[in-house]
Amino acid sequence: QVQPVESGGGLVQPGGSLRLSCAASGNIKSMGWYRQAPGKERELVAVINWSGGNTVYADSVKGRFTISRDNAKYTVYLQMNSLKPEDTAVYYCNVERWGLHYWGQGTQVTVSS
Repeated sequence: QVQPVESGGGLVQPGGSLRLSCAASGNIKSMGWYRQAPGKERELVAVINWSGGNTVYADSVKGRFTISRDNAKYTVYLQMNSLKPEDTAVYYCNVERWGLHYWGQGTQVTVSS
């Protein structure tokens, strides 16, 4: 599999939670989550290194989102807590493998009352 596959998006109330999943293939260097709101540029949300598990977060999600991975399943997760309306976006999974980057189709996250 070249293209990662996201799941877990949906509609939640402000303050709610969602957990996104992204399934990929092997030989992963890093995986990350990006998001793109309507009319906005795609931005980094969080990235995790596959071997060491070190992470990078956007300032806007620090303390609320947690990225993690399952090495055996080649899967990355994004636990999203305390969601805000401004988190509304299409969330894309990115896989870095063999020096190349692969994007998923995206999953919609809508935070609204």
